Amino acid sequence: MSSIKTFFNSPYTFWAILTLPAIPLVLGLSSDDPEAIKALLHPTGEFAARFMIIAMMITPLMMLLKGWRGPRWLMKRRRYLGVAAFAYAFAHAILYLIDEGAVAFTGGEISKFYIWTGWIAFLIFVPLAVTSTDGWVRKLGPRWKTLQRFIYGAAVLTLLHWAALHEWGGVGAAMVHFVPLIALEAYRLGYNLRRQRSRVV
Repeated sequence: MSSIKTFFNSPYTFWAILTLPAIPLVLGLSSDDPEAIKALLHPTGEFAARFMIIAMMITPLMMLLKGWRGPRWLMKRRRYLGVAAFAYAFAHAILYLIDEGAVAFTGGEISKFYIWTGWIAFLIFVPLAVTSTDGWVRKLGPRWKTLQRFIYGAAVLTLLHWAALHEWGGVGAAMVHFVPLIALEAYRLGYNLRRQRSRVV
């Protein structure tokens, strides 16, 4: 029993789980399908958003489910989820640049709402991923948490990016993923407001 617990608590096991979605994506790239790159754009973007959402849900889940160990187990691995979200977002960006080629850098393309929201969200991800190591956490101290709060801006931009795809045809899929996060963040906000009021009283 202890060996099973050790196996699932190993960071290598968790990393293996996070890389599982990448296996069919890599296999798709190795095919002869000329549309393979375009076909992988949405899956890479979706998994980037999913891992970001899961990472952001952990804290409110801990507040809501105080007696359950699951959120606490995930909390210890939240930075892994964040790095995985960035890795899939990076793959999404690279595949987009390969698929679009020089067109990706034209004003007509960059000015599209779903394009520039996606790029800004990705640029926010970069410093968050770079500073995810223990060394950066120690170096930045309290400023590290302040920096990490920019993830909320990235989340809003990701939601807009996803929803605006195909002339806002992605609204349904985006909301299915983001509604649980929005509900949990609303609960978290209400919980913190109640605590502040109780202290005042």
